Amino acid sequence: MQAKTLGELKKSGYQALSIKNELRKNLIHKLENKELIFEGVHGFEDTVIPDIERAILSRHNILLLGLRGQAKTKIARLLIQLLDEYIPIIEGAELNDDPLQPISRYGIDMIEQHGNKTPISWLHRDYRYVEKLATPDVSVADLIGDLDPIKAANMKLSYSDERVIHFGLVPRSHRSIFVINELPDLQARIQVSLFNILQEGDLQIRGFKLRLPLDIQFLFTANPEDYTNRGSIITPLKDRIESQILTHYPKTIELAKQITQQEAKINEAQKSRVFVSELLQDLLERISFGARESDLIDEKSGVSARLSISGYENLVSTAERRALIHQEKKTNARITDFWGVIPAITGKVELVYEGEQEGPYGVAIKLLAAGVKEAFLELFPNPSKFKKGREKDPYGTIKAWFVGGNTVNIQNDASDADYQKALKSVAGLEKFVSSYKIDAKDKFLIMELVLHGLSEFNVISKDMLDASYSFGDILANMWDDMSDLGEDYEN
Repeated sequence: MQAKTLGELKKSGYQALSIKNELRKNLIHKLENKELIFEGVHGFEDTVIPDIERAILSRHNILLLGLRGQAKTKIARLLIQLLDEYIPIIEGAELNDDPLQPISRYGIDMIEQHGNKTPISWLHRDYRYVEKLATPDVSVADLIGDLDPIKAANMKLSYSDERVIHFGLVPRSHRSIFVINELPDLQARIQVSLFNILQEGDLQIRGFKLRLPLDIQFLFTANPEDYTNRGSIITPLKDRIESQILTHYPKTIELAKQITQQEAKINEAQKSRVFVSELLQDLLERISFGARESDLIDEKSGVSARLSISGYENLVSTAERRALIHQEKKTNARITDFWGVIPAITGKVELVYEGEQEGPYGVAIKLLAAGVKEAFLELFPNPSKFKKGREKDPYGTIKAWFVGGNTVNIQNDASDADYQKALKSVAGLEKFVSSYKIDAKDKFLIMELVLHGLSEFNVISKDMLDASYSFGDILANMWDDMSDLGEDYEN
């Protein structure tokens, strides 16, 4: 039973801990019992998470430094699980005063007035987490506080009385976790206001110096300092943050897929209607990995994991929309469905000059093409090896069909029946795919992959029309282009 007065709290034998010691105590318990601490955070088991655990054991304030979309805020919010479920506070205290160690004038006066009958309330750990996004308009008053002339007038107090202070977010986070996201965006003069709080616990509000031994676990997040040149963490503040921990993107496709599947908002109705092959899940992650290495994209800005997450949601929705149009209860996602993923790519990358020349759409198409090429080579031999005719070409029948003047069009919104019919019309394609060990569910998807793959190696041509892909003979396509040039020249 929870104590309701200061006297009952003392009789219970309650002992107050600083928040850093509280986090340390609960972390030790979880480590000793091999309990999962940062649930849903993948790929950091051997890097970031051990660093955070060491920082907590050392009672450090923490700076998570990394590019966007690297789970920095997620980690910060999960620290709540290392807090005690409830802590006692003096009822009505705006600074979460510990009944045994009050720091505010209100808390001290309550105990002087009521003694052991001072009323106690219990604060749940969910209310001991404060998060602030740093923006250039954040003021000292927002974070630290200001003098309140209305309060002074109503209470008939002079400005030398601390009761006229309206406290900001930081003092109100006493005995809590306080997170500032994107710290470099905070103006230098505002960062200066955090110096004494981090080290000495002093507050200075418009010349009013107040000694408040605030008990706060600070956690800051930031992108690398040179990102967009909007600002940086000033050196004296950085010096006062004891542990700086570098985050990173997933290092493998498998880890990236795990994160995407966990974070993507796909409901049960979508899951039951749309099947997304592992091949397409891999292809989506290859796009993200390729974007992070692309010379067309600014590596300093990073490529967030949200690209894959939003892309997966769009991929499923594109296939779902197609199925709804044709009243199909179930469908498989296709490579052509990636035309619906492109909006999720273009909004998630910052281009360098060369990328701007290509345009966001052009860069997205290049990333998709590179991913398709890589996926194709994981399953099939490189078509370039067979161009000189030294060995039997496994693609011979398919190539011959296109050389004969045949073409195939795959509509973006084609029904499953029309999609399969179009792929089956390509002589030798189904037989070629069936000669490899594949899941029957993926047969038509892999048939489509062969066409896209051959086009990337310039074995056949591929034209992207408004609502379809058209595959044909590459030489015939070249002659058509030359004819068009000739007509333009004559005109």
